[in-house]
Order: sequence, then C-alpha cells, then structure tokens
Amino acid sequence: MPQSYSSLWVHLIWSTKNREPILIPSLKIEVFDAIKSIANDFEIYLDCINGIEDHIHLLIRLRTDQSVANVVKTIKGNSWEHFKDDPEKYISWEDGFAAFSVSPDNVQKVRNYIYNQETHHRDKTFSDELKDIKEGTKAK
Repeated sequence: MPQSYSSLWVHLIWSTKNREPILIPSLKIEVFDAIKSIANDFEIYLDCINGIEDHIHLLIRLRTDQSVANVVKTIKGNSWEHFKDDPEKYISWEDGFAAFSVSPDNVQKVRNYIYNQETHHRDKTFSDELKDIKEGTKAK
C-alpha cells in the first residue's frame, strides 16, 4: 500500500487544574477557539470540542504518525502557553487525561454526546460522567 490510512478516533477528556470551574461561557469560547487553532497549526484533526466549567471533551482522529499522549501534550501545553500571561484568562489543566477509542460506527453518537455536555451535567457530576464512560454506559 503506497499511502498510509488511519481511522483511529479518540474521545479525549481532561479537567481544569483542581477541577476549578473557570471555563465560564466567555472564556470557554476563547479557549475552544485557541484549541481549534492549535489543532490546525499542529495538523491534529479535531472533529469537535465542548465542555463545561471544569472539564472539556474533544473528538479527534489520529494520523498514523500521532500518538494520543503527544496530541494531548500539544493541545494542553500550547493552550496554557496561549493564556499564561493574562491573569484574567489564565487557564491551567490537570496533569492527567482520559482517552477512549471510538469505532467509526459510533463517531456520530460521540459527537452528539460532546455537543450536549451542558444537558448531561444538569444532574451528573464530572466524576459520575467519567465513571459511566469507563463502564461503557455512555458515549465513548
């Protein structure tokens, strides 16, 4: 095969440092725009992004030369760098992250799940959400 092909979809989740609820609506838009720009600059295929005040969800498709850890490091590090000098927009991420493989058949289901974060969190905490995803009871 002369060309490489990848259909490796990953649902990524990480929280703000100490799960601080800092992603207020106006900052959230700026952070998401910065992350989209970083993804574009580093040739990371970011399909969708959303979240609430204390964590974010991303759906990405990995190229054959990318690893989950390097993609997360690139996005988290560069987004922190982008905002670090503005005390009103300072954003810091928790060290860890969660990554779940997504079959191509479930990509739309995961997109819908990510787009509807605000609805999910009306009655569910981040910890409960992560537990459900780990157990396979929600989109992943």
